[in-house]
Amino acid sequence: MMLANACELYRDAGFLGQPAAAVTSLAFVIAGLAVVARRPHGAPTVTYGLLVVAVGAGSLVAHGPNPPWQAYAHDIPIATLLTYIAVDAASDRIGRRLSPVWWFVVPVVMIPAVAAGPTVSTIVQAMLAAIAVGFGLERARIRPQLRRATIVAVLLLASGALLGTIGDRTSICRPNSVLQGHALWHVLAAAGLWRLAPTIGRARGETPPSRIR
Repeated sequence: MMLANACELYRDAGFLGQPAAAVTSLAFVIAGLAVVARRPHGAPTVTYGLLVVAVGAGSLVAHGPNPPWQAYAHDIPIATLLTYIAVDAASDRIGRRLSPVWWFVVPVVMIPAVAAGPTVSTIVQAMLAAIAVGFGLERARIRPQLRRATIVAVLLLASGALLGTIGDRTSICRPNSVLQGHALWHVLAAAGLWRLAPTIGRARGETPPSRIR
């Protein structure tokens, strides 16, 4: 048995149904906790870090024990994180902090999307990802001090998505292999989200701390 959009064979016995994908899900947890521990910009960064942790926890549920509700645990945190990134960038772009309602409502909206099936949920997540990247790059365009972190983060996320797609959906797929495209995606995506952290919650005119450049 293989889960949707993942090449790795699911093993029915044990907590780690897809060992490579399950273990590498912890990369998000580590990245999120690192962001929270650093928290140079207060509440927005802490919220961002906790959402990254939630993505890792949801991914572990999906690729580990894989209960009937795994799709909700996996997809809702991802959609919420993407919306949070987009709202944060949009807030900076227009010069005022947007209400949390703009991103907090996403978990509720995602419930019927996930219930409709993986295709609908994937389309919604892809749209949110495009919006988040678009707003992030636009902010980087007008904020030179944020360009480096933003571009590196986008490159890490893009390369992870490419490797994950190639490894999971082409003839390269080897269900029993230890090396899995989806696992690589987890690691690179977690690194990209960690690298993006210095841009979250920033006020105009601030410069990223030298230790995280």
